[in-house]
Amino acid sequence: MTDLPAQPAQPIPIPKVEELFHRIEHPRIAQRKTDKPVKVNDERVGVNGKVALIITSVVGTMWCAYIFGVLGSIGIVAAVTNSVTVVLLVGAVSGYFLQLVLLPIIIVGQNIQGKASDKRSEQTYSDAEAILSECLQLQQHLQAQDTVLDDVVAHVKQHHEELQRLSARVGPATA
Repeated sequence: MTDLPAQPAQPIPIPKVEELFHRIEHPRIAQRKTDKPVKVNDERVGVNGKVALIITSVVGTMWCAYIFGVLGSIGIVAAVTNSVTVVLLVGAVSGYFLQLVLLPIIIVGQNIQGKASDKRSEQTYSDAEAILSECLQLQQHLQAQDTVLDDVVAHVKQHHEELQRLSARVGPATA
C-alpha cells in the first residue's frame, strides 16, 4: 500500500455573505408606508380654494371651449350684421366677465393644482432616490455573493485536485 498523507490540507475558510454585506434600508421606504399620495383636494385653502378649483376644472373642459367658441361666433356674426346690441353684450361678457373675473379665478385654481403637482413630483423623486439606493445595495449584495461563490469554487477545486492526487496514488475505488 502506498503512503497516504497524514492529514489533508486545511480547508480555506469561506466567508459568509452576512460578513461581507449589511443591508441598510433607505428612510423613504418606511416613510412611504405611512404617506398617502398627494391629491389636489389636499391643497384646498378654504372655500375660496374650493370654488377656484371647481371653476378651473369646469372651464378646463371641451364643453366650455365649445361655449366660448359659440360666444365668439355670435360676436362675429353680430359685428358683420351691424347688430350693435349683440356686439356690446358679447363684448361685455367676453371682455369684462371672462377676462376680468374668470381669469384670476382660473389662476388661483392652477396655483393650487400646481402645489399638489409639486408635492407629487417631490414624492416621485424621493421614491426614485430610494429605488436607486436599493439597487446599489443589491449590487453590493451580489458582489458579496460573488466573493463567497468564488471562494466556494476555489475550495471545491482544491478538494478535486486533492482527490485526483489521492486517486492517482491509491488507484480507483472499488465497491
